[in-house]
Amino acid sequence: MSTEWKIKGEYLESCTCKGACPCIYLGSPTEGDCTALVGWHIDQGQYGDIPLDGLNTVVALHAPGHMAEGKWKVVLYLDQAADPRQNEALGTIFGGQAGGHPALLASFIAEVLGVEQAPIHFESSPGRRRFRIGDTAEADVQAIEGQDGAAVTIRNHPLAVAPGETITVAKSRSLRHQAHGLALDLSDRTAFFSPFSYAGP
Repeated sequence: MSTEWKIKGEYLESCTCKGACPCIYLGSPTEGDCTALVGWHIDQGQYGDIPLDGLNTVVALHAPGHMAEGKWKVVLYLDQAADPRQNEALGTIFGGQAGGHPALLASFIAEVLGVEQAPIHFESSPGRRRFRIGDTAEADVQAIEGQDGAAVTIRNHPLAVAPGETITVAKSRSLRHQAHGLALDLSDRTAFFSPFSYAGP
């Protein structure tokens, strides 16, 4: 019998694409391939009787071409603040074994380069989001200012980490990762953030 679960909170993604990222419209990455950090902060969550409030998960990924064609190589980082049961629950959800939207995202993965527990720090302030994974990685993004100072947003894009949500378009202040053969240290590249809500099975 499958375990019922649900989580909601905020996510951000920051990648190597320049300008307006074509991947979310099922286009090819601007650099031919794409390396990204995608992070989730869980405000409220439950896996069966296991609470997941306040925990974080980050995926570092490399796609060799068109994102929707898969063949992703990934590293999965699970919050060091999680106890053993919470760690297992996070790994099951974000590894795709628990169903729901994470299972669809996991279907694009060809190779898991590593799974680690690490200290993950999440910060949220008006127009800015940041994930830091110890000294290994960071995604620090700032919303792009639109007309009259409003956020620039996108809705109903076909390749979505957070289906049904309106994403805020941002730019990376810092995007870096140095582990498992995925090395990058960039800024001023594409980023997005929004609320997310997943459930399963």
